[in-house]
Amino acid sequence: MMKSTKSSKYDIETPHPRKWEIAGYEATLPITEKSNPITHNIDKSDSVQIVQLLKECDAEIFRKEDNMVTSYKMLYSESILRTMVDTAKQVQELLKDPEGNLIVLSGCGTSGRLAFLLSSSFNNLFKTASYGYIIAGGDKALVTSQELPEDNPEAGIKMLNRISERKEKVMFIGISCGLSAPFVAGQLDVCMNNLDKFIPVLVGFNPINMARPDKIEGWHSTFLRVAERIQKLQKLRQAYVINPAVGPEGIAGSSRMKGGSVTKILLETIFLAAHKALANNSDITDGYLLDLLRSYEKAHSITYSHDEMIAALVKQAGASLQQNGHIYYIGWKSLGILGIIDASECVPTFGADFSHVRGFINNGFKEMANNDGDISTLGPEFAISHEDFLKNVLPTICKNDTVVFIFTLDESEVSAIEKIAHQVKVSTVNLFAISHGTTWQYMPKQLKQLFSITINVTWPVTSSYEGCYIQMFQRELSTKWMLNAISTGSHVLKGKIYCNYMIDLKVSNSKLFGRALNILQRFTGQTESKCFERLLQAIYETDELSEKIKNVEISKHIQHAATMNKVVPAAMVALMRNCSISEATARLASCPNVQEAVDAFDIQGHKWRADHTEAAEENCI
Repeated sequence: MMKSTKSSKYDIETPHPRKWEIAGYEATLPITEKSNPITHNIDKSDSVQIVQLLKECDAEIFRKEDNMVTSYKMLYSESILRTMVDTAKQVQELLKDPEGNLIVLSGCGTSGRLAFLLSSSFNNLFKTASYGYIIAGGDKALVTSQELPEDNPEAGIKMLNRISERKEKVMFIGISCGLSAPFVAGQLDVCMNNLDKFIPVLVGFNPINMARPDKIEGWHSTFLRVAERIQKLQKLRQAYVINPAVGPEGIAGSSRMKGGSVTKILLETIFLAAHKALANNSDITDGYLLDLLRSYEKAHSITYSHDEMIAALVKQAGASLQQNGHIYYIGWKSLGILGIIDASECVPTFGADFSHVRGFINNGFKEMANNDGDISTLGPEFAISHEDFLKNVLPTICKNDTVVFIFTLDESEVSAIEKIAHQVKVSTVNLFAISHGTTWQYMPKQLKQLFSITINVTWPVTSSYEGCYIQMFQRELSTKWMLNAISTGSHVLKGKIYCNYMIDLKVSNSKLFGRALNILQRFTGQTESKCFERLLQAIYETDELSEKIKNVEISKHIQHAATMNKVVPAAMVALMRNCSISEATARLASCPNVQEAVDAFDIQGHKWRADHTEAAEENCI
């Protein structure tokens, strides 16, 4: 057994942390859908333990290749670095003609939001228009959950054609952490059919043979076939696949976490290397890319050196959610965008309401600078400026709410930060700050006194050409890790996780429908057909399914399920108790949280947890 990386009274045992690399472990699941042995009992952990477990999971990103254990390619693998170098050289060539060329980043959910952040960052930093982004569901998906469009390849193709129609050469970077999104598959397919114009790049975190094999509804192919075709084109240097294995997520399938972090690390490294080479008329080397990657590894150490204070924030945020309170992120510039991204992902992951965790940014959509501009009139969830917070949210804040301010000390908005903090403190004492600065920057005493806890992340002073850019990206990644810990940990403490599975997820696209079935099979030991039947019963709130309902396309079930709450927990309790859906729903309503509700039910006289029975493990394998 391997102990936690920090020696203290909070040390916890982490069962076989490399078990996921063994061929037989959950063999039918791709890496991005496996459960991580490190966090197997995260639902029974306190805030300090939760942060330690997430720290260990994030450390897996930087794990070195070990051919004695696995043949998976890791972040530092020679073949991955070589592909990154080749891709960066292509980017360098495209940057020479920003008018005629374009680099398009596309993805769904977290991947699409990061596509937006990265394209915006590099356009702003280098005063160029060389980057563009596509996100499934359009700009609404930057702020809110838009899961269903992920299943529509034709919609993705239309968006690609629109953004690239006036360009001579386009690098298309399709990001799909699990190599599974139909939206991205359709775009990659078009690119491969037009290699004179497009350079296709696939970014994900499964081996190609683990790409999603299911037929895409209403389309002619599968993601697996698309990925295999790209792999063949890579040998001809006409396309590229960047797919290091970084281990299962801390919460099974939650690619907003490691998947999002590695996407950011990889693409920033490639783009920054290309810009430096162009500016210096120099070569792009493995060594330079390695140095950049190691700077992100250093950011991991710096971030988690504040683990005790991060845990304190997790504890308070968890208490807020348990007491029907809220979590609010008040951020500035790109750190504010990260707050909005983290908040938007809580709805599909934890079955949360949009109001439970919300992010706000200075100057709203003007600061975002997104394609569609100000979309705040679309509904209350799109009101994301600080002014919107002060006008609409501040009057409702109570003592159970948690407010986290996110900023850097080299900004000129210290007086604005102090002003808003003073206003918020009238309603709640649960004010926290995540600030970033260098060794010679200090937070004014009068500002620091307003916060119950301040996590002041200190970075070394740098003046090199790329040093300031690297540090900006490090600060963003550090903030992402902390916000992921806060939102994930608080929902764990609220009881939204069972073992390390998101049992209260929204069944809002085909990937999540399949994940729901896997969860039901894993924890009940029932057949796929039985779990499918119970899932449909929970979706339609009936124990009598008509033949018409049984035989409609999966997409129709998903459209109905997308508006429903506690679908998976209801199906799970009904399977465990062999009871009606209405009884299962009533039992869930009477329990304080989902995790306790599910954990309360026995099967054949003993609790059904995957770590206590061979049957559940065999069912997964």
